[in-house]
Amino acid sequence: MEKKASMASAAAIWCMLVYLAMAASMCSAEPKSSFEDNFSIMWSENHFKTSEDGQIWYLSLDNDTGCGFKTKQKYRFGWFSMKLKLVGGDSAGVVTAYYMCTEDGAGPTRDELDFEFLGNRTGEPYLIQTNIYKNGTGNREMRHKLWFDPTLDYHTYSILWNSHQIVFFVDRVPVRVFKNADYENNFFPNQKPMYLFSSIWNADDWATRGGLEKTDWKKAPFVSSYKDFTVDGCQWKEPYPECVSTTTEHWWDQYEAWHLTKDQKLDFAWVQRNLVIYDYCKDTERFPKLPEECSLSPWD
Repeated sequence: MEKKASMASAAAIWCMLVYLAMAASMCSAEPKSSFEDNFSIMWSENHFKTSEDGQIWYLSLDNDTGCGFKTKQKYRFGWFSMKLKLVGGDSAGVVTAYYMCTEDGAGPTRDELDFEFLGNRTGEPYLIQTNIYKNGTGNREMRHKLWFDPTLDYHTYSILWNSHQIVFFVDRVPVRVFKNADYENNFFPNQKPMYLFSSIWNADDWATRGGLEKTDWKKAPFVSSYKDFTVDGCQWKEPYPECVSTTTEHWWDQYEAWHLTKDQKLDFAWVQRNLVIYDYCKDTERFPKLPEECSLSPWD
């Protein structure tokens, strides 16, 4: 009996050490020092600026065009994080997008993981829309309020992606969990490597109150800023890098990252109660037969 108790105690200590190592890795991974190390401009380089030390990056939108950048490297699975400060004041019609995608354009067979920050009229709350595509099929939108003003300071927006779940985080708080099933399916994107992108663009045909609020170009340029890009993921190498399989060699691919932790579940429950504006899995008018993944529990 004493031996069993000792083994149980040792196992508990081991689990705690693994969890602490994972947390330390999440917090200590350092981004490379310059924008050019990680990214390239996709369009409108004259709408991109950096701070004098090169550590803060600014994307601007005016009545002529917006701007966007993407990582030079593709990844399949990992932890992807960036600090953003969004357009302040009257930003109706403006969308700042921070997302992962398998290709540059909106191709018909793309996989995609989206954060979209929907602008507002002054005094109205910013909304976050998340979406997930597999093989070109999306319509998996969720919308959330935030518990802070994202225009006043930088906040951290992160995506955890492994073969078991995709989790969207805001300041380390899980706001959305998208689970995989234990069988081959048509809804969980896990086969194709993705770039990470960000862009600012005009979407006043839908972004603010369904397109009722139009962009006020007198307020342009609209500027979103970025810093502290962090990635801890599997860099894609042809034809097939070893790290994409479930090797458990990285914290984001270990058992503890396959599920929410106890504390994360508490945070996620609070988000579910207080911040969810729209959940496609509860929209029976739009989906008389709910998509298959809606039956999977985010708590498991």
